[in-house]
Amino acid sequence: MSLIVSLIGFAALAMIVHELGHLVAARSCNVPASELGLGMGPRLAGFRLGSININLRAIPVGSFVMLDAAALKKKSVRAQLLVHLGGVIFNLIAGFFTYGTTFGWLNLLLAAGNILPLYQHDGWKCGVVIMRVLMRGKSQPAERAFTFSGGFVSLLIAWAVVRMFI
Repeated sequence: MSLIVSLIGFAALAMIVHELGHLVAARSCNVPASELGLGMGPRLAGFRLGSININLRAIPVGSFVMLDAAALKKKSVRAQLLVHLGGVIFNLIAGFFTYGTTFGWLNLLLAAGNILPLYQHDGWKCGVVIMRVLMRGKSQPAERAFTFSGGFVSLLIAWAVVRMFI
């Protein structure tokens, strides 16, 4: 029982590290953020820290930082990529500094999962930013194709990783 509780606690802490990475990157690029949420769905509890609302939500799956998307899109490609990859960078740093521990492995796993081009994950968001630069604008058919192929490639990668351990 204590193993499950510690896994849940370390996973929540790794998600907070991830979102703090996005928040620090956004702040360094002058992109406003209004909320850091742990979980999804209705708000259960929270507090305000400076200009950020930190909230615990009802469904204990995932986490997020609510960024000003319009302000982010006006930034340079480098700044957009930094903000999208901020969480992955923080997870990698935490994972390497705590390497060999449960917390370290969870951080590395979270970084690896978020870099995959799955819809609305950090890897997908970076891919869309790069695609829009290469195509010199938004293309719904191209973005749909990228979303589908990114999901397919992510499934293949997950299958290959599972096969390595079975």
